[in-house]
Amino acid sequence: MTRIRFGLALASQLLASLFSQVTIAQEGTASSGSLLEEITVTAQRRTEKLQDVPLAITAVTDAQLSQLNITEAIGIAPLIPNALTFNNTGLGTANGYYIRGLGNTESIATFDPPVATYIDDIFVSRQNANNFGLFDVERIEILRGPQGTLFGRNTTGGAVIIRLRKPSPEFGGYMEAGFGQFGRFRMRGTVDLPISDRVLSKLSFYSVKDDGYVWNPVTNEDGINDRKSIGVHGDLRFLLSDSATWDLGVEYGKDDGANLLNFSSSGGPQQAPGIATAAIANIAARCPPGVGATSSRFTCTGMRSDQSTLVGRFTGNKQNYPLGNEVKNVALTSNVQLKTGLGEFNFITGYRKLQQDFALDFFNGTPAPFVGFPTGGFVIANEGEHKQISQEIKLVGTLGERITHTSGLFYFKEDNHTDFGDLFFLALGGGTIPFPLILEDRILDNTAKAIAAYSQWDFNLNDRWQLTVGGRWTDEDKEIEFTSNANPALAAPSAVTRVNSANIAATRVGSTNPTTSAGSTAPFIPLSQSTSQFTPRVALKFNTSENTNFYLSATNGFKSGGWNARGTFPGAILPFDPEKAWSYELGTRSTLADGRVLINLTAFFLDVKDLQTPSAINGPTGPTFITQNFADMENKGIEGDIRFQPVDDLELGLTFGFQSAEYTNLDPLIAAQQQACLAALQSGGSTANLCAAGIVDPQGKIAEPVRVPDTVTGLAKYRFHIGDRLTLTPSIVAQHVGANNVGTSGTPISLVGSYTVFNAGIQLANEDAGWTVQANCSNCTNEDQIVSVLAELPYIQDPRRWSINFNYRFGDRR
Repeated sequence: MTRIRFGLALASQLLASLFSQVTIAQEGTASSGSLLEEITVTAQRRTEKLQDVPLAITAVTDAQLSQLNITEAIGIAPLIPNALTFNNTGLGTANGYYIRGLGNTESIATFDPPVATYIDDIFVSRQNANNFGLFDVERIEILRGPQGTLFGRNTTGGAVIIRLRKPSPEFGGYMEAGFGQFGRFRMRGTVDLPISDRVLSKLSFYSVKDDGYVWNPVTNEDGINDRKSIGVHGDLRFLLSDSATWDLGVEYGKDDGANLLNFSSSGGPQQAPGIATAAIANIAARCPPGVGATSSRFTCTGMRSDQSTLVGRFTGNKQNYPLGNEVKNVALTSNVQLKTGLGEFNFITGYRKLQQDFALDFFNGTPAPFVGFPTGGFVIANEGEHKQISQEIKLVGTLGERITHTSGLFYFKEDNHTDFGDLFFLALGGGTIPFPLILEDRILDNTAKAIAAYSQWDFNLNDRWQLTVGGRWTDEDKEIEFTSNANPALAAPSAVTRVNSANIAATRVGSTNPTTSAGSTAPFIPLSQSTSQFTPRVALKFNTSENTNFYLSATNGFKSGGWNARGTFPGAILPFDPEKAWSYELGTRSTLADGRVLINLTAFFLDVKDLQTPSAINGPTGPTFITQNFADMENKGIEGDIRFQPVDDLELGLTFGFQSAEYTNLDPLIAAQQQACLAALQSGGSTANLCAAGIVDPQGKIAEPVRVPDTVTGLAKYRFHIGDRLTLTPSIVAQHVGANNVGTSGTPISLVGSYTVFNAGIQLANEDAGWTVQANCSNCTNEDQIVSVLAELPYIQDPRRWSINFNYRFGDRR
């Protein structure tokens, strides 16, 4: 509460300062120049002005993305209050989005993300490859809080909506090329090619080659965590009549970005609270850092990126994979729009196929005896194929002059096939002899089906008051099945043969819950789950003037349940229940001083039931992955998004979020675990699987919820005019992230101190000629940011990068 009170005081002081500056600008500066851009959004599935929408929303336009050199979805984090984005452990293609403390660090197919990603109106089910390259994007809309009425599968944390630009009736486009640190070379472009007055087309592409920033002196490889990605997107728009339009899209992408565990060559601050000094010394002695001429980080795995070292360890294709991660993606979309007397209908069809293959060492050669061991310390090899199809019918209409409604039907089906295995090394002989242990080698098949009906009605009671009432009914069914690959090297070949109806009885007998001390019998493990939920929304908006409004809302959402699919024996493949959330918001949206000041403020209270929490423990026989509904959670806070243009060529921005979260209503097993931990600490007994496990910290306290820091971001840019044609625009974005816990059990390595990240750029442009040259740096001060912890090993985000880019616009895009 102290942080929130401080945030309210800060907001009031900022507003007072802004109003005083606005007065100065109006009195002493001509106000006829460029104003802040007015943004339209489709956050309520229809086109509206951003400032009119009674939702917590941030919108970023293509021009802003370009100015700030944001070329991948992960880069939007500093612009969103109370949000963090980061790569999943191991996977550079997967983004973990946390908004108001809700997010997911797991990419296995039995988990659904609480912050969903949409490409236009198509839901993207898998987090494995959601770090999309941004090319020819019109804008990105980030919705904070549950989205339980109008969108896709229903989510508790929010939504990231990427809106692509539609084909233009005029010829035009742009080409962009750039180079940067770590041998990075990037190209992207688009061209509008109208075929006729009634048939429009557009072709867009991007390509990125990055030599990587991690050195491995064990294998003498430079450029680990490199990236090679390509993408092509084609669009056709058929203007069938004045009342009918048909949009078709096809997309292909390939990305091989990894996020392998690595350490700072400079021995940076990320090592101080983390791995014990002796362990770092042992690693450094066997794997000297700082040898690579172009790398700022080092890794110590003996796995190689140019050949497989896993042959004979696993079965199937995955034993042939070298160190790395590769994703291939194909998507098809169709959107038919019909304007009728009832309103505008949309028939939206989406298909997406994702192939992901990887072999990654998540322990980076640690503990020290395993430094340089050819098959790593803890390796997961994965061959996955994921297919989804969705169909939606949406109607936006009006009744009279005061009622607008959005209604629809939604169908979704997903099929996932994952062949994966875990390889772990025990330390025998007093910790000096590595002994390989195959924890698992099996196939996971799981499906999900969902149908939903939704409707939202907006009643303009008069010129000032608007009442919104909506709801969504969703019915979901999920099924799961494991099949053993009968690997003769399995640690316990009979532990998991096939989890299905034939051995459910055996699954129930003698199974243990790894989060408890007594090893209590696990519950019945179902092979299917069914969920039916109704999620309502109510909002009341009051327009105090033409440019200012206040709103009060209550919104419900849920995220369906699943299974802890990384468990290595039947009793650990426990199901978890759906996560449900209510968000209560009070907000104001204001546009002041002839459009020179935009102020969006939101206060929220988030009540989450059956919070789904992924966790992992590094036990004596390897990591134990645990995901359960450990507790409920409450989070409350305030958020602000302010933009200010005191003079024509100067734009300032301030985004802030202050939040305070806590676990409530502990699951009885967690409460019992906590008491057992405290008893073991007092008696001096073993604390294994009791303390520093699940959400119980090493001292027997309940840990803080993960990733709920305060965030403050400042943005400034100024456009200098050079002669009649040239402009020079420097810009800077500084994001301060407060102290937070990035590991569920709150161990010392997980308690990350506050840090500040600076991104900066300078752009030279000739608008008449259509070209710009831009130089940028990201993480300019080379801050080591711990964003995740896996089994007490810290994952840090990318180091400093610089880049230079050239953009040329032609035709109608100039």
